[in-house]
Amino acid sequence: MAEEGQFFRPVKDFCQRTVVTCKPDDALVDVVGIMREKNISSVVVCDQKRPSGIFTDRDLRNKVVASGVDPLTLTVSAIMNSPLAVIGEDDLLYEALYRMSRQKIHRLAVVDGKGRLSGIITDSDIIRLQSHSPHQLVLDIEVAQDIEEVKVVYGRIQSLVLHLSGSGTSTRDMVRLIAHLNDQILLRLIALMRADHFSDLPARFAFVVLGSEGRGEQTLLTDQDNAIVYGDELGPEEIARIEAFSEELVASLIAIGIPPCPGGIMAKNKEWRRSIGKWKEQLDRWLRTPTPKHVLSCGTFVDIRTIYGDRSFEQELKAQLYEHVQRDKLFLMRMVESTLRFAPPLGWFGKIKGESGGEHSGMLEIKKAGIFAISEGVKALAILAGKLEGSTHQRLEALVKEKVLNPTMAENIAETFDFLVLMRLRGQVEAVREGRKPDNYIPLKRLNMMELGRLQLALKGVEKFQEFAKSHFNLNLLR
Repeated sequence: MAEEGQFFRPVKDFCQRTVVTCKPDDALVDVVGIMREKNISSVVVCDQKRPSGIFTDRDLRNKVVASGVDPLTLTVSAIMNSPLAVIGEDDLLYEALYRMSRQKIHRLAVVDGKGRLSGIITDSDIIRLQSHSPHQLVLDIEVAQDIEEVKVVYGRIQSLVLHLSGSGTSTRDMVRLIAHLNDQILLRLIALMRADHFSDLPARFAFVVLGSEGRGEQTLLTDQDNAIVYGDELGPEEIARIEAFSEELVASLIAIGIPPCPGGIMAKNKEWRRSIGKWKEQLDRWLRTPTPKHVLSCGTFVDIRTIYGDRSFEQELKAQLYEHVQRDKLFLMRMVESTLRFAPPLGWFGKIKGESGGEHSGMLEIKKAGIFAISEGVKALAILAGKLEGSTHQRLEALVKEKVLNPTMAENIAETFDFLVLMRLRGQVEAVREGRKPDNYIPLKRLNMMELGRLQLALKGVEKFQEFAKSHFNLNLLR
């Protein structure tokens, strides 16, 4: 695997499995004796096999020796650092590097799915892999001093994706990386703006992202979908400052290369910048009158994810959504019905039908062909189950736990979704390399027989999922 591909492998492939541990109530002198015997500088403190802290030789120097405290009177819990930063063993290596950098620490405890200690990973364990990495890009984002520097770093995201596209990195990991880097770009712009001339912004507001950005499912073709929510109690001057901040932030995103939303779903526009009370009223209007326009707007909005600010607004709005659909499922039925209008383009004997005329003749619009039907269909199921957090994949996992989907069906949907996104991303990479603007069209003539066969199976999988969603929401009742 290419060097940079290592960063998309799970932490468990790199962590040290042999970890010296102790208990919080162990005598300090006993643990120090173990450290001296084994020639180690730290011990992980565990409570019922779960890491609760860490004790290092530096703690011994600074908290015991320098303070003149009698070590015979102390237990480890008296001087350990707690809580201990942890990472899941299935999380990716670049996420571990990012957390260490962000928190300015040198090690992370690695835990299994039940939160039990399974290893430890340090920056020195993986420093040899860092000559070219997404981690370096994150570091460069964090130290960018102005909008021009952010613009340069943002341009490197596309270059990194082009570079990684031939490294064997999975599509799912690539999409996660793009979303992660885009989040860091946004946070850096906000930090620069606040440090410069928006330090007086009120605490009770949130900048949120919506749609595919809210789900963390962006590819190389991305535009802005964002909004502002603020407290009902804010006065005119505070609201005016938020308005100015919103307009400048959106302008800054455009300046670094992120185009505006063609539909105007941006925080600079008044209809996407409201108090929490006004947003609740708007959400209620969308849900009670599910016209095609309302379904589209609300479908984008409910992917809401807080990038910066007060996260309670997001939870309030989702709670309102969940409560409404338990009383009245008409909106969800209309939402699923709208996805059925995007039937996979399969003709006689399952032959894939491309566009029949115009500049895209012989091409397949991959988003309309299947990606939209899956992401929106899964979203509708997740709303009904009250499990709207995260990406399409995370929602599928939640739906399995809630027994809405069986594991086999969820895995089939996930594989279909991944393949369609792979086709989309690969087409966009080819467009950029050829000097064209990336879009959602796939030239069918460039696919070999195996790829055409896989695409055909994927589109049939979309059909099968649409039939399931139609049955699940009893759409025959709308006729």
